[in-house]
Amino acid sequence: MRSLDLHPIFRNNRDIDQAVRSFVFNAHSSGETVAEIITGKGSQRLMTHVLAYLGQRHMRRFYRQVKKDPANAGRIVIHFT
Repeated sequence: MRSLDLHPIFRNNRDIDQAVRSFVFNAHSSGETVAEIITGKGSQRLMTHVLAYLGQRHMRRFYRQVKKDPANAGRIVIHFT
């Protein structure tokens, strides 16, 4: 399973969006079935931003489902088609 840790770049929205976009495109094109994005627990602002970005039309076509991990509040799980 591929993993992206956003802790090192959490302060710059443009860098976050670019990292998430690149990560999702690469995971999708390599045939991954599941990937994770680690946002950390904190105030959940980073998770909210990432989920909003993943919900945009140009991103939704690359995955089947995105959900928060119920066992880990700082983790997003992406299921690809």
